[in-house]
Amino acid sequence: MEAISSKYLITSLLIILTSGFTSTGSERPYQEASTLFIRTSCSSTTYPRLCYSSLVKHADLIQTNRMVLTATALNVTLASAKSTSAMMSTLAKSRGLKPREVAAMKDCVEELGDSVDELRRSIAEMSHLRPSNFEITMSDVQTWVSAALTDESTCTDGFQENATDGADIKTTVKGRIVQVAQLTSNALALINQLANSHG
Repeated sequence: MEAISSKYLITSLLIILTSGFTSTGSERPYQEASTLFIRTSCSSTTYPRLCYSSLVKHADLIQTNRMVLTATALNVTLASAKSTSAMMSTLAKSRGLKPREVAAMKDCVEELGDSVDELRRSIAEMSHLRPSNFEITMSDVQTWVSAALTDESTCTDGFQENATDGADIKTTVKGRIVQVAQLTSNALALINQLANSHG
């Protein structure tokens, strides 16, 4: 079954690639509209390339719906924050780390834990979004996602200050946290777009 699905995937990729070289007209109109919508929406974020690459795989779901786009960005960010937190919890138990590195890791895991909670709350709040409560709900979501971004930045700063040794681990951790922070920043930009589109 796995072999069949990967073979299908490779075939699909080849079809997509060759159609890209021959004619963009072979794309279904709604797909083209959806990818264009994602690219345009991402162009005003701080990290447009990361925004587009993280969301375009969900183009069929997003289509041209700004609400779904924003919710998807939040879910992608949450998944990244959770996996980074899990990776850091494991790394904190690694042998050979100095006590201050372990302390920095644990602090970072705590900050990321807060960030995960804030992202979860914002996703839950988005599901209750109605025309009647739009402004107050969006304001809450903006506050929580901003707080999540602050927690992630604190995590990066703390780790840079405390963990002066263990360069490999530091690079791995910093790279992952930076990506979570960039995804969060993009999600916040899309939230602001959604908030400004209501009027």
